[in-house]
Amino acid sequence: MLAAVLVAGLLFPLAGGFGFASNRAADTVDNVSSELLEGTAPAVSTMVDAKGSPIAWLYEQRRFEVPSEKISNDMKLAIVSIEDRRFAEHQGVDWQGTLRAFLTNTSSGEVQQGASTLDQQYVKNFQLLVVAKTDAERRAAIETTPARKIREIRMALTLDKELSKDEILTRYLNLVTFGNSSYGIQDAAQTYFGVDAADLTVSQSAMLAGMVQSSSKLNPYTNTEAVLARRNTVLDTMIQNIPSRAAEFREAKTRPLEVLPEPKGLPRGCIAANDRGFFCDYALQYLADAGISREQIDKGGYLIKTNLDPAVQDSVKRSITDTADANLDDIAQVMSIVAPGQDSHPLVAMASSRTYGLSSDSNETVQPQPYSLVGDGAGSIFKIFTTAAAMEKGLGIDAQLDVPSRFEARGMGNGGARGCPAATYCVENAGTYKGSMSVTEALATSPNTAFVKLIQAVGVPPTVDMAVRLGMRSYAQAGTSGQGNQSLADMMKEQNLGSFTLGPVAINPLELSNVAATLASGGKWCPPNPIDQVLDREGKQVPLTQQACEQVVDPGLANTLANAMSKDDISGTAAASARSTGWNLPLSAKTGTTESHRSSAFLGFTNSLAGADYIYGDSPTPGEICSYPLRSCGDGDLYGGNEPARSWFNAIKPVTGNYPPAALPPLDDKYVRGSNNAQVPDVAGKSQGEATSILVGAGFQVSATTGPGSEAKGTAIGTSPNGSAIPGSVITLYVSDGSEREAPRPAAPAPGIPGLPPPPRLPPIPIPIPLPFPR
Repeated sequence: MLAAVLVAGLLFPLAGGFGFASNRAADTVDNVSSELLEGTAPAVSTMVDAKGSPIAWLYEQRRFEVPSEKISNDMKLAIVSIEDRRFAEHQGVDWQGTLRAFLTNTSSGEVQQGASTLDQQYVKNFQLLVVAKTDAERRAAIETTPARKIREIRMALTLDKELSKDEILTRYLNLVTFGNSSYGIQDAAQTYFGVDAADLTVSQSAMLAGMVQSSSKLNPYTNTEAVLARRNTVLDTMIQNIPSRAAEFREAKTRPLEVLPEPKGLPRGCIAANDRGFFCDYALQYLADAGISREQIDKGGYLIKTNLDPAVQDSVKRSITDTADANLDDIAQVMSIVAPGQDSHPLVAMASSRTYGLSSDSNETVQPQPYSLVGDGAGSIFKIFTTAAAMEKGLGIDAQLDVPSRFEARGMGNGGARGCPAATYCVENAGTYKGSMSVTEALATSPNTAFVKLIQAVGVPPTVDMAVRLGMRSYAQAGTSGQGNQSLADMMKEQNLGSFTLGPVAINPLELSNVAATLASGGKWCPPNPIDQVLDREGKQVPLTQQACEQVVDPGLANTLANAMSKDDISGTAAASARSTGWNLPLSAKTGTTESHRSSAFLGFTNSLAGADYIYGDSPTPGEICSYPLRSCGDGDLYGGNEPARSWFNAIKPVTGNYPPAALPPLDDKYVRGSNNAQVPDVAGKSQGEATSILVGAGFQVSATTGPGSEAKGTAIGTSPNGSAIPGSVITLYVSDGSEREAPRPAAPAPGIPGLPPPPRLPPIPIPIPLPFPR
């Protein structure tokens, strides 16, 4: 009682001399008290794969909190013996020791004794390691001033009233730093001895208890003798305070420190996740969008359970590595695999040929290659968007598509094939094709002219919208066009670019993989989801704010389109790669290559796994790419049916046995036969106005274009398409400008011999004259 009265009389008047500072101190106590009582300290979050194996550890302070029963009793005895031997007796403040320290410090004129209890040390460390956010706040947390001491005492008294002694001791041991970037007793036990806190011996416990005095100076790897002496000091106090075990403690003093050859660290962040690094980064981005920030993760002690399937991931990475070396100049290959589903699209694998790292000299990168807009495009894979848009308007997969060797589309962009007229987009096929073929055959063999004609009939805006709906969501984001805030989708629609069906724009490879998952899910789009669930440090599931799944196309359409895509690996552009890898399972697929051979892709899906393999130039100035082996070259020959298809087959074939048997979905007869196809009226010879009226009356949109013709000016020459077409689609009306009409000639005298009848007049022999556009 006398000690308490003396301390109160000495300290509190002194604090009162600070006036306003004392009020602020009281406010600080009030603000910190609730946080202190809650006692949540930064802890390591662990990201694991679907089998529970760690992918990455994410933290600000390397700390693993453990309950009291998982801390060695010898560790508790050692820390109390050296730091606060009256811990069990006082109520948060050791007034006897505080008075002694105050008198010693006052007489010496400097701080020689601290007399802080474990309660007070916990308060100080909590404010330093948890509450303080800036350097100024950290300095304030450990300043040697009466005002700070008063705050510390008040909070220690509150702490002791609210918590049991065991709770306070456990929190203290879980909080304090032990040097070498180690926080808390569990990590300290692992760092120095490679054991859990529950298994610490007397000697080990004494060493760690001694180190808290100055963890920076008492480093067993740089100051062994000082640490050994401090350990023995701790054991001496244990001999004094626990005489019944004195012999055991004396024997412990004879032992060396017996620490590990070097401190056992823990890799931090995605940078140490090796080939899972890109997945790790994407998962953190996904969580940030879902409501858990990186700062929260670095402090929260979460268990992040992901959907990454290690068997699929390893197979994908192995296949990519076999195709594209990590150090290959200028060329990267990425592949992501998504599992179809009605409620979620789990992302089960994500890999790049590049090593995830910071050494640019070694071609390493941390750029989000697998899930950002990269490369020159996916080429003919985009024909599936045109097909889906046409099917939605009534096209059946049994319908015959016109396949001219060359097609010129007016009003759909400029350029393309050589000799293209102004204001015209011209396209030619890379090989020789039949004049017409079914949608299924066209998807497998991929003639360009058929799909440019189809997008002209369907319209560019519906096709672009279909791409966004099925999964290319980045295209709808502002700023992706490179022209201000305009989205790439809006630019394509505004310019009415028919080339969109040939995939000439950069893609997000993960989104393309998710397009495959959407079709494999009966037209149900869900975001590609890397996260299974997140548990907090109490083991409770943390709610996430995630995008809802959407039924973006009719299930019958998606299923029938999947069937229409089922010939690529049998008789189409990927057949050779399928045979070479031994692939023989039901599959829906599409290859794609850009015209300049600077990027190429393969999209494929079964009922269990879906994804896309993408090869592209990842240097600032990408060039053309050649196949077998992959390399930069002057005249590219990379095709989607080559390395992209082969890599996909090699990645997926080894893991198919882990999933349900591959099977194609059921056909929907409505989308096989088509619906509502309408006959395009024959308007040749009609005036432009009359022809337009007839076509609009038949339910079509009309885009008129005028060009050279032998008919009278303003006369309709023909339409494209002719025959049948999708209701509401755009019909191009070709109108003659009359420039090729012959002027009337004067009558010539009848040939023959005078006095004899003239020879009979034979009908003229028709000579076909090529027109600049089809009739």
